[in-house]
Amino acid sequence: MIWQSWSDFFAMGGYALYVWGSMMVVFLFIAGEIISLKYRSKSIHTQLKLSAQRENNEAKT
Repeated sequence: MIWQSWSDFFAMGGYALYVWGSMMVVFLFIAGEIISLKYRSKSIHTQLKLSAQRENNEAKT
């Protein structure tokens, strides 16, 4: 598809709502996944640190 102007590009031939709406949903899900991965990673690191501390305490006694 060839656009004559930026407004034609953003209108997407009359399908702008579907095109840009879909793009927004995809970006929101990607951002949500990245945030979720950060929290899960932080949680796993905390659990591993606590587990290592418990093992060290058990080894000392």
